[in-house]
Amino acid sequence: MGDLALAERVSTWGPSDAEALNRRFAGASAAQILRAMLAENAGRRIALVSSFGSNSVVLLHLAAKVDRTLPVLFIDTGKLFPATRQYRDDLQAQLGLTDIRVVGPQANPVRERDPAGALWLVDSNACCALRKVEPFTQALAGVDIWISGRKRYQGGSRAALPLFEVDGDRLKINPLAEWTPGDIDIYRSAFSLPQHPLVEKGYKSIGCEPCTTPVAEGEDERAGRWRGAGKTECGIHVPQNNPGLLPAESMSTFG
Repeated sequence: MGDLALAERVSTWGPSDAEALNRRFAGASAAQILRAMLAENAGRRIALVSSFGSNSVVLLHLAAKVDRTLPVLFIDTGKLFPATRQYRDDLQAQLGLTDIRVVGPQANPVRERDPAGALWLVDSNACCALRKVEPFTQALAGVDIWISGRKRYQGGSRAALPLFEVDGDRLKINPLAEWTPGDIDIYRSAFSLPQHPLVEKGYKSIGCEPCTTPVAEGEDERAGRWRGAGKTECGIHVPQNNPGLLPAESMSTFG
């Protein structure tokens, strides 16, 4: 993956780069995309971002087959289900992942802006910004390419998701964009991969404990996230979501 101690970014990416890659990899499998992009960008800083949620195991397994040392960024907001942290530890051991990096909010901003730990009750957007988006933005400082597990079938802003897109001046890869729920199930079964323990309790998309509920039959997969708040994304997947956030200074996970 190159020298992660480098002080500066290796390169930047523009829309034309993403367009060219989308044309090149049209019809390619997720494994082919990961293998080629990791091999061809060995001098760049690359990270996979995972919530270790309901379907995260598929992308993690695909990546581990290519490079178990690939940095995996895991955002711990301090509000996660204990089962999610345990699932992370179990998958790290089973898949042999050697570089899981926990990203989370600093203590001072949390004390100042959410002293009672109940910001999610009054302003879920502010809570996501504090506990997830700002720490993640800081962790991405220095990253050239990041890999996401989003899929088109999840709907909303993800319905037209490309395999490659530009986020600021970074390249973002969505190798599972074209996968269906059936594809996920087949792959997980083929490799006997463990499911997140909360899935059997009706949780189809799993985030922070206070803002995640089970999903009823026939509901959208992400219907249980921020239920009733008119919200479907935390903010880290909103392109160029940096304005108004804390500057990415020395907290870079790759510094």
